[in-house]
Amino acid sequence: MVIEAVKDYSSGGTLVDVIDRILDKGLVINADITISVAGVELLGIKIRAALASFETAAKYGLEFPSGTNYETAAWKEAVVSKENCPQCDKRVPVEELISTGCPWCGWISAKARELKPEA
Repeated sequence: MVIEAVKDYSSGGTLVDVIDRILDKGLVINADITISVAGVELLGIKIRAALASFETAAKYGLEFPSGTNYETAAWKEAVVSKENCPQCDKRVPVEELISTGCPWCGWISAKARELKPEA
């Protein structure tokens, strides 16, 4: 993941593009460190860190540490499944895109056309 982001940056992308890519795909660091003497484990450390947008975290079901209040409006919105509109490529909740169409450009799905009463 980071290698792709660096590659994009070196080919003329901006820092904003790199950060956007990391937040879109997410970055997870997972490490287990143990200190042993003569085969006896003296110390064990587990490190887990994740850097992602709310939407990416919700999509992959990332767990938050206990005591973290993640039930914010942004989190609730991120949990809603979204797709890109085929016409304008903006992110729209799947249910809305299928049942009514895109609120941004006015694109209407075939299912919405079937459900729409003719005037």
